[in-house]
Amino acid sequence: MPKEVITNADEVSNDWLTAVLVGSGALVYGTIISFGLETGQANWSTYAKLMVTYSDDAKGALPRHLFLKMAQFDSEEEEAFGISEVTYYTRDYVDVKNAPLVGCYAGAYSEELKRYHLLLDDLSDTHIVAAEKEPTLTYGFALVEGLALLHAHWWGAERLNEAGAPIHNAAFIRRFVDICELGVEPILRRDPNELESHWTDTIRQLYAKHPQALIERTKDGNGFTLIHGDVGHHNILVPHTGDNPLYLIDRQPFNWSLTSWLGVYDLAYAIVLDWPTDARRKYEIPLLKRYHEHLIKHGVAHYSWEQLFDDYRLCVAMCVYISAEYCRGGTNKQWFHVWLLMLQRSLIACDDLNCSALWKHR
Repeated sequence: MPKEVITNADEVSNDWLTAVLVGSGALVYGTIISFGLETGQANWSTYAKLMVTYSDDAKGALPRHLFLKMAQFDSEEEEAFGISEVTYYTRDYVDVKNAPLVGCYAGAYSEELKRYHLLLDDLSDTHIVAAEKEPTLTYGFALVEGLALLHAHWWGAERLNEAGAPIHNAAFIRRFVDICELGVEPILRRDPNELESHWTDTIRQLYAKHPQALIERTKDGNGFTLIHGDVGHHNILVPHTGDNPLYLIDRQPFNWSLTSWLGVYDLAYAIVLDWPTDARRKYEIPLLKRYHEHLIKHGVAHYSWEQLFDDYRLCVAMCVYISAEYCRGGTNKQWFHVWLLMLQRSLIACDDLNCSALWKHR
């Protein structure tokens, strides 16, 4: 199978597509004789939608609609993407039946170029991003069941070591927090009416004490796993009708992002940052309980409901970091409507769940 990284849609040819699909097993006989091409651009990548025509004698799965993602990042070295999304599709879960991942036919990464490509199924005709639907309990169940399936596969310190992705050390955690903290002062200098009066103190106490609570939690590996890390509602594909099958896309961590972390972080990210507060309050506990049940179903042992709930509260507070990070280069006016709502939802959730009780005596 060709390994070279595709950096431009113009590099795609009938021969390249044929070789890739033969290598993946999707084409067992015949060739690709033509393809249509529709290109576009996302935040950190360009893409091409391919409409494939096969020779009359072609046999195999013969996918007709393909999505070629070509990712690059041309900023400072500390912001570079690595190989994570390629291994997400081609290594990490290839032996996990019914994993909520889009079908992948090829992926390649260049350390030299800091670029990669992925050739995936194009689901445009059947799926939309979750942001276009109101969250419901049944959708939430589909999401947490999918996350539990992925998380259980690499659960615990021993499995993470096998994956070559050990739990982050104190220095890495501090770096993550420090980068997010750069956004705090620009936020606090804004109109005080945007935040409840006690939230300024909440934020300062959080950054003063919460990071050590995270570091202390890493001493017990039960609860840690490979995480997606960015389970926002634009990175979840759901069917036009119904809730299954659901797919988690765009695992693109920066060099400073947490990748081997508490599994419930992915739940907190999805539920707290993107769901309306009323929906989060209504469905939170049923979703956490369903997640716990499915972890056990998939073989996770000795991880109590009480520990899961405390871990969730610890991760809910981390949503404040994610919100503040938007402003680490100064007040982010372009995304004001996004980060302020995320921050407000995060701080409301911290109040609702009394998250500070986990670290206030440190």
